[in-house]
Amino acid sequence: MSTPQEYAPPKVWTWDQGNGGKFANINRPVSGATQTKELPIGRHPMQLYSLATPNGVKVSVMLEELLEKGHAGAEYDAWLIKINEGEQFGSGFVAANPNSKIPALFDHSGDAPVRIFESGAILQYLAEKFDAFMPTSAAARAECLSWLFWQMGSAPFLGGGFGHFYAYAPAKFEYPINRYAMEVKRQLDVLDRQLADNRFVAGPDYTIADMAIWPWYGTLVKGQLYEAGEFLSVHEYKNVLRWTDEIAQRPAVQRGRKVNRAWGEPSSQLHERHEASDFDDKTQDKLVSPSNDAA
Repeated sequence: MSTPQEYAPPKVWTWDQGNGGKFANINRPVSGATQTKELPIGRHPMQLYSLATPNGVKVSVMLEELLEKGHAGAEYDAWLIKINEGEQFGSGFVAANPNSKIPALFDHSGDAPVRIFESGAILQYLAEKFDAFMPTSAAARAECLSWLFWQMGSAPFLGGGFGHFYAYAPAKFEYPINRYAMEVKRQLDVLDRQLADNRFVAGPDYTIADMAIWPWYGTLVKGQLYEAGEFLSVHEYKNVLRWTDEIAQRPAVQRGRKVNRAWGEPSSQLHERHEASDFDDKTQDKLVSPSNDAA
């Protein structure tokens, strides 16, 4: 194996637009809109603008769980945001989320629309609005929110760290892959130890903590994220696998993971969701070409 040439950082960093691997065309060091494009608005109280990456799946699962629980106010329209084509930099989406990341949600149930961005904030907002999937006692609520924010802090090491260098970087190098593989396995061990004594992540009840963690770590241990299951020896995490399989059986989870999905088997895709009956409609026109992107 040849030793990679050591990189000497320049005194002042400058942007090389061609550097960045698979996502070089949409990664840039500045924020803001690059095009004028308003967001569509449907007829339901909740308007979701997303893509079925792990962060997007969190929110579509939450909305489907709320509907399954009988909360009619959680009815929603889900609009596909094609991030590989830079739609997150449209003026309407930037107004919804200045950080230009999916998902973004508008709540139109009040006198004026409320915008919520960042997936963890959306989950907490919906849990508080509908008094669902988050405990009310101080101790249990603290445990739930602690695990919610554990996911928000941990997943960048899995996605932008391990996922980038293992699956998407233009060249593979031993040091960054090993560094982030070690951290991801540490995180899986944290989760596995917690689930050894608890049915769900924050205790005996299914909460937004599970909805946040499952799309990342559940798909990882099933070998569906970055195709890294064997590399990371995910079979070792028996408790995470047990928890993953249980959540995957929930009807709302099965529906939610299809929403705004534009790759994989046609039966796993629902590019836009406007009515519950959309899940039964097999004749939807395909809006984009399938993609293998999972992060």
